[in-house]
This record gives sequence, structure tokens and C-alpha cells, in this order.
Amino acid sequence: MYDEQQQPDHGPLAGFTVGVTAARRADELGALLQRRGAAVLHAPALRIVPLADDSELLAATKEIIQRTPDVVVATTAIGFRGWIEAADGWGLGEDLLARLRGVELLARGPKVKGAVRAAGLTEEWSPSSESMAEVLDRLLEEGVEGRRVAIQLHGEPLPGFVESLKAGGAEVLGVPVYRWLPPVDIGPVDRLLDATVSRGLDAVTFTSAPAAASLLSRAEERGLLPELLAALHHDVLPACVGPVTALPLQALGVDTVQPERFRLGPLVQLLCQELPGRARSLPIAGHRVEIRGHAVLVDGVLRPVPPAGMSLLRALSRRPGWVVPRADLLRALPGAGRDEHAVETAMARLRTALGAPKLIQTVVKRGYRLALDPAADSKYADV
Repeated sequence: MYDEQQQPDHGPLAGFTVGVTAARRADELGALLQRRGAAVLHAPALRIVPLADDSELLAATKEIIQRTPDVVVATTAIGFRGWIEAADGWGLGEDLLARLRGVELLARGPKVKGAVRAAGLTEEWSPSSESMAEVLDRLLEEGVEGRRVAIQLHGEPLPGFVESLKAGGAEVLGVPVYRWLPPVDIGPVDRLLDATVSRGLDAVTFTSAPAAASLLSRAEERGLLPELLAALHHDVLPACVGPVTALPLQALGVDTVQPERFRLGPLVQLLCQELPGRARSLPIAGHRVEIRGHAVLVDGVLRPVPPAGMSLLRALSRRPGWVVPRADLLRALPGAGRDEHAVETAMARLRTALGAPKLIQTVVKRGYRLALDPAADSKYADV
């Protein structure tokens, strides 16, 4: 019999495949996922415009130097540092810092505060919540009528933020740090889309709203948007680093999961909880069998399974203990055509991969069934 106390010798994400859409810090996110056992499919949905080549950022920097704003809002540490470094490269660094020393400088959160101080500046205020909503509340309470407010943007939408300031009478200048454009090579994005639609992925991660919007836009261009949304609704878990990142997906009715702390580490930890929790676990022939994305745990031991075998196993697990006809299994095999021999071949390979042939019983002239333990029959009889 299976041992409920057996300690796994694999990571919590072993057997799962996770898509990564990030352009920035993708290697870090991929390494965190792989360290926990996941297979990773990386497809940057965006590319970042190099700051030194960004004419819009240069124009905004010159405008701030020529017409000093009353308030500057720094929103991200990497964006603020990049802005100062780009200004240095253009020979405008000292002039920009001189202007920033004379303004009300607000920093969204401790990381941004650290970047501000590293530049030799001092923030006027920083919210403990790291919330742009709290920054907005402070500005509106102070009153923005007739004031000039510059906001360091970083590619993320700030829903209602700019509009609320303008409605309060402010003149708003956006400083577009790290603008994002579609990738030069769209091939990886298309492969990720195909893998999502075919359920070859178990989860897709998003670390920026523009990346989510870009993937949705590409799906629409290819006529795959309905299929993509169906996959994200039912089978492939969309995991976002925070609520702002989730906005493009939620606008189309896609529910997402998000960590309480909007960081890569907590995002990975969330997947470590969610994906194993979604896996099908069954007591079969005296063994505990957990069906994951591209592998199966048999009594806690990870067993990689070929794609055709996983298709058969999922078809059997939808009616555990019941006989599934060969014709139904044939339909579950991608590209098998009408050759029922393909079912027998894939079934033989599946049994070998599982390492426990008695998990699946052959019912002569009828089909195959999972050998569900007798005590579990009543529980799964109506599944």
C-alpha cells in the first residue's frame, strides 16, 4: 500500500509546465520555477526600448529641466535608477538631479525610496502600503489645483491616477521609463499561445500588464482569442504578480491568482500551492496516483509520461473505475486517426512509464479502466 507519510524527492512543481511572458527578470523567474521542479516555456511578450535610445524619455527629461514640476512621483526602483542613468548618458544627469532636489518627491514604497536616496535625493513621503492609491489620496488631500505633477511611468497602466489628478486641476507630465514594444521575433509567443490553447501548459505567469495585453493582442491577430480565453478559464492557470498586472485579463472576464506580496518569490510560492492542489489524486491498485501536467506521481515517485500516454490517462481519470471504450480513447489521442492499434501502443508505453502495470486494467473487447481501490469505488462512482 502507498505510504501517506512518504517524503517526496522532487520539487513541488515537478511534472508541471509553466509559461513565462516576462521580458525583464525572466531568467530570475525561470530559475525560481525550475529550482522547484517546473519545466519552463519562456516567450517574452514584449521588448524593452533601450533607455539611451528613447526619444520620448529624453524629451520628458528636458521638459522637467526647463520647467521644474511641483511634484515628482517615483513609482519603481529600477525605473528611477534607469532614468537617472539615462540622463547621465545624455549629459543631463546633474541638471536633472538639481531640479529633483527642489520638488516634492514622493516614492512608492521602500525599494523606490532606496533608489531615490542612492541618487543623493530625499523623498518627501512614501506610503507604507506601496499603493499608488495611497499616493493619489495624499496628492488630492493636499490639493493639486494649478500644480504640475510629473509621474515616472514604467509601462504599467495606472487606472484612474492621471485622470483623477487632471480632474483635480493638475497639469500632469508622464515620464515614460521602460517603454515596451512587441518582440522582434514573434515565434516564441506563438509557440506559447499554441501550448496554452492545446493545454500543454499548466500555468502562465504575467509580471506586467503590457505583457498580458500583448499576449491577448497576438491571440486576437491569429484568431485564437476565444480558444485562449477558454483555456485560461478552465485548464491553464493565469498567475499575475499583482492586481494591476491582471487588469487586461480581468477586462475579458478571466479570473487570475495573485500573491499577497507583489514579488516574484511569492508568485512562485503561490504556484507551488495552486498547481499541486489542482492535480487529480486517486487511490489505484494500492497506490496513490497524482496526475500532473506532463508526469505522474506514483506513491510520491515522479514518473515522466509521454504526451500520448498523458492523454489516455486523463481520459481514464475523468471516469475513474469505469471502462472507457477504445473508440473514446482513440479520440483522446491527438493525430491518431482511426487506427485503434495506436491506443494499444500508447497504452503499453503508458504502463511502462508508470512503473506499475496493474494500475490500468484491460477489459477484453471493451476497453480499459483505472483499477480504482474498492474502498474508493463509491466515492467516485458518479464522477
